[in-house]
Amino acid sequence: MLFAQRWLMLAVVSSALLLIVVDMTVLYTALPALTRDLQASATEKLWIINAYQLVAAGLLLPMGVLGDRYGHRRLFLAGLVVFGLASLLAAFSPSPAWLISARVCLAVGAAMMMPATLALIRTGFSDEQERTLAIGIWAAVSGGGMALGPVIGGVILEYFWWGAVFLVNVPVVVVALVMAVRYVPVSAPDWSRPFDLLASAQIMVGLIAAIMALKEACGGHPDYVLALSELTVAVVAILLFLRHQRAQQEPMIDFRLFRSAPFANGFVIALVTTSAIVGVELVTTQRLQLVLGFSPLQAGLYILPLPLSALVAGPLAGVLAPRIGNRRSVSAAMILSLMAALALALSISAPMWWQLLLLALLGLGIGFAMTVASTAMMFSVVPEKAGMAASLEEVSYELGAAFGIALLGSLMTAVYTSAFQLPAALTVPAAHAADSIDAALMVARGLPAGDAGLLIQAAGAAFDQAAQLVFWTAAVLVLVCLVWVLIADRRQSQVNSDQQPDQ
Repeated sequence: MLFAQRWLMLAVVSSALLLIVVDMTVLYTALPALTRDLQASATEKLWIINAYQLVAAGLLLPMGVLGDRYGHRRLFLAGLVVFGLASLLAAFSPSPAWLISARVCLAVGAAMMMPATLALIRTGFSDEQERTLAIGIWAAVSGGGMALGPVIGGVILEYFWWGAVFLVNVPVVVVALVMAVRYVPVSAPDWSRPFDLLASAQIMVGLIAAIMALKEACGGHPDYVLALSELTVAVVAILLFLRHQRAQQEPMIDFRLFRSAPFANGFVIALVTTSAIVGVELVTTQRLQLVLGFSPLQAGLYILPLPLSALVAGPLAGVLAPRIGNRRSVSAAMILSLMAALALALSISAPMWWQLLLLALLGLGIGFAMTVASTAMMFSVVPEKAGMAASLEEVSYELGAAFGIALLGSLMTAVYTSAFQLPAALTVPAAHAADSIDAALMVARGLPAGDAGLLIQAAGAAFDQAAQLVFWTAAVLVLVCLVWVLIADRRQSQVNSDQQPDQ
């Protein structure tokens, strides 16, 4: 592939990737507005966000196989079309159920495109140095775009209604589609790769049921019998999937990939850090608007240091990591992320400049770690496994986002409900206000000024407690990831030393 063509191809796939990852988080700043307009409940609100990640996570593996079978370019173009049409459906949703369904369609289009983005980069860049830089840019767009979502949502909502956050996708899709036809090379299909419909259904049911169980167990009014039932379905489906995979000559997942320490570590890093960053963003953008009274634009600008530092970290990691080593790079980045997350948990009432600095440090650390993880995963596989490796990597991101929203979002709701204390001086019943801070603000609109002030103050205090616990949980997730990386590095060093011949 010519020099100019491969970099233009990178621009095309990066623009599509930006749409995909932005849609993971763009609704954070739009949630208060769409919750009000669509009269969505707390459960519906979480499903509006999580339907995208859940379906995408369940479809990424089968779509990666389809990309290998039919050609990644073909699936990429089809995914662009589906994503554009689904964006139109989402923009004009008249109800929460309609919007959730549109988000499912968006996830289908995203799942068709995402494995192709990395696979095309992996096969289009033959030079190792260029490939490292290209993957660094890909990782920067992935991590930074995810963090940039609330900013884009805030800017759009300053001038338009909430549906515009989806409508803006359409012109980008059209331009990307035209450029992709010209600059994305045709990839040779591998008709020998079978498409296993049964395995696809099993893994999708397993992942979705697992997240549903987590959401139910950590929600504000948990039904533990239902959560246990969903967990049972998840375990059975995943066990059936694993059993089915072992019996196949061409499995959907080649579990031998995880024997590679760089690949396994990269998967864990991407999963955990994505969970932490989406949880922090979700809570921060909600608190800024619902407790502190920021506009969507102000909330988006407030969180801007996080995506900007993550965007800078991607190319920086692509340049520095090969010089100082992946292990040292990841360890340093995770330590920085941990310190920033701990400081955020302790600084919920700190001055704005301090919180902005901590968000920047968190984005820098996580962005650097995610880039190194992505590069290590893709470099540890042969070109023939590029589609599968790309699918697994993106599963880690999507599953991490779904896990983060399910765990931290549900935890936020549960802590709010338990911490909320209805003011004794309130002269009218407002028990519904304990369901969520959105519900409390809706109730407050119908109360006299004095009662409304009391209710808003109580709801804000309860939400602050919930936000602080979410920050602590995010810090714990980063700590667990850091411990995992250190233990894995020690084991790998021991294996390497044992393999050296005695002198």
